[in-house]
Amino acid sequence: MAVTREQVIDALRQVMDPELGQDLVTLNMVHDVHIEGGKVLVGIMLTTPACPLKGQIAEDVRRAVAALPGVEEVEVKLDATVPQGIRGVVPVKAKNAIAVGSGKGGVGKTTVAVNLAVALAAKGAKVGLIDADIYGPNVPTMMGVYRLPPLTPEGKIRPAEAYGVKVISIGFMVPPDQPLIWRGPMLHSAIRQFLTDVDWGELDYLIVDLPPGTGDAPLSLAQVLPLSGGIVVTLPQQVSLDDARRALEMYRKLNVPVLGVVENMSYLELPDGTRMDIFGHGGGEALARETGVPFLGAIPMDPEVRKGSDAGKPVVITQPEAPVAQALDALAERVAAQVSIQALKAGGMSVVPIEIVKPEDGKGGQ
Repeated sequence: MAVTREQVIDALRQVMDPELGQDLVTLNMVHDVHIEGGKVLVGIMLTTPACPLKGQIAEDVRRAVAALPGVEEVEVKLDATVPQGIRGVVPVKAKNAIAVGSGKGGVGKTTVAVNLAVALAAKGAKVGLIDADIYGPNVPTMMGVYRLPPLTPEGKIRPAEAYGVKVISIGFMVPPDQPLIWRGPMLHSAIRQFLTDVDWGELDYLIVDLPPGTGDAPLSLAQVLPLSGGIVVTLPQQVSLDDARRALEMYRKLNVPVLGVVENMSYLELPDGTRMDIFGHGGGEALARETGVPFLGAIPMDPEVRKGSDAGKPVVITQPEAPVAQALDALAERVAAQVSIQALKAGGMSVVPIEIVKPEDGKGGQ
């Protein structure tokens, strides 16, 4: 007997999303079921184009449906729609806003933010990047863009764009050697304008590179924009960890979900294959464990990261096979997964109806 749609759906109830912990049918991720004789086409709508386990999900779907009597061939088509993680009235059309912060300077926070944004865009997401480090705007240099396009006909600011990422920074608006000696209200106004006066369009992820510490910028951002989550970047050494813990607790006091901890400059791989722990090792993972948040990964040291940053060429684009680029790419996937988890907790998962192709459509399905 030919397999039925109901049998396929029941089989998919046994397939779990490993990150979200629920079955695909409950999560409304089954987008399409088309049956033609012994061939079954199943369309799955993932929650991010950067899904780290999409291969496993596709194989689990294929195995579950192939086990049904009458099924001779299974085709799985994967697509993605990022869920709306931001709740309430927001000043920008972004589904999710992610703050990248640190307790102190010099830990590579902007490097992480830039490569995170570029990696997500390379996977097909619509990404914006705000350089909220008003006093030390380094994003233009790292992204290789130095000026803004002309204003829109409505007088809004067009963001610069590089590597598929829309970018805004105070660095586009002042001379490179001009210090901004601003008090809190002016900084708050600048961050608000980055959100309200910029023509962002529709975004899946808006990455915000915060200045070091726990001062005016993160407070202003949290007041203006409901954040989907925050990331803490740290070095393995104790003084960095102490400050990173303060940044983590800052997120919590601002009611921002902590997506996790990143240990940057975790180790240096030497030519003979051994590793040198220049700043120590494992401190970021220990901090994540102690505070009950995810550990998003350890990023190794590599001179190519510095070279790429100085030249405006992020390493995830220029050297994607390098270990540091692969670590940053995996970081982007873990961050996207954590954003989806937070959206699920907040009840923001999109409802995607199952599309059933009927025989009268002339496609021979059921």
